[in-house]
Amino acid sequence: MGQTAFVTGVAGLLGSHIAETLLREGHEVRAVDNLFGGYKDNIPDGVEFRLADCRNSEDYADLLKGANVVYHCAAAPYEGVSVFSPYLVHEHTCSATIAVLSAAVSAGVQRFVFCSSMARYGTSNPPFTEDMPRNPVDPYGIAKCAAEMTIETICRAHSVEFNIAVPHNVIGPRQSFDDPYRNVAAIMINRMLRGLPPVIYGDGSQRRCFSFISDVVSCLTKLGTDAAVQGEIVNIGPDEETVSILELAETVAEVIGVPCDPVFMPGRPLEVHHATCNSDKARRLLGYKTQVNLREGLTSMAKWIESQGPREFNYHLPLEIITTQTPATWTQRLL
Repeated sequence: MGQTAFVTGVAGLLGSHIAETLLREGHEVRAVDNLFGGYKDNIPDGVEFRLADCRNSEDYADLLKGANVVYHCAAAPYEGVSVFSPYLVHEHTCSATIAVLSAAVSAGVQRFVFCSSMARYGTSNPPFTEDMPRNPVDPYGIAKCAAEMTIETICRAHSVEFNIAVPHNVIGPRQSFDDPYRNVAAIMINRMLRGLPPVIYGDGSQRRCFSFISDVVSCLTKLGTDAAVQGEIVNIGPDEETVSILELAETVAEVIGVPCDPVFMPGRPLEVHHATCNSDKARRLLGYKTQVNLREGLTSMAKWIESQGPREFNYHLPLEIITTQTPATWTQRLL
């Protein structure tokens, strides 16, 4: 018999794919999104959807009644922007999480699954492992860690099960690609499909791992349905394949079939240079296995963006702090 799941951020990359997978497995899915960073077309058919902001729990508290599990994917996942808009990022990342958590516990939800971020590790020595202490270096990472700690505290106090997922940088169809503030691979693809060169902050030697959505979503759903996995923090992503940002740009150019010729911009403050995780725990607990490599994932993503039609970027975020360190790509709308 299927569960009833409540998914936040259902119009985004993670939330829409989690909802789709849960529906396919026979679960009922109720969901919210404020369309702050996602696309309404992403919401799968069969979801009981309500347009609502996670911070305003009175707008969706009734949807939590009878739900077994919450998948909290909604956030303002703007690590770079958080240095310049810390209030906005904190509100939509930490405050929103606590509002959903409080409403879920009050409604009697049995399990809470939180999508955190590698920003929790900051400048720790990579590859990051789950037993490392939290070490955030920017407001986004701080907000994620504060949310994690609140979840652990409240869930334990009220005997609610929880798990915390830490995905690598997730890519794939349905990812926002007209947002100039996040999703480096999507930004590059959108620009190159429009005949524009990729933009790289710094020298491009920063190293990352990129996870294709289908490889991640099965682990995320298990964190909500597997009774044997509870109270865990789990990294999820392809630790076998790290790549520099410059190499990422070169691969995107090869996939699309255009010259790379990147434009280099000044580095952004507080950006972590190397951020890669060890995913052995996910392999052991969740059966994680990388099925889609980076080139395959970028190819799938580029085809989807091309099918949607590349777009002008939407500068929709208010920048709270504008100094000489604020990227000109944002203040002057150069992307």
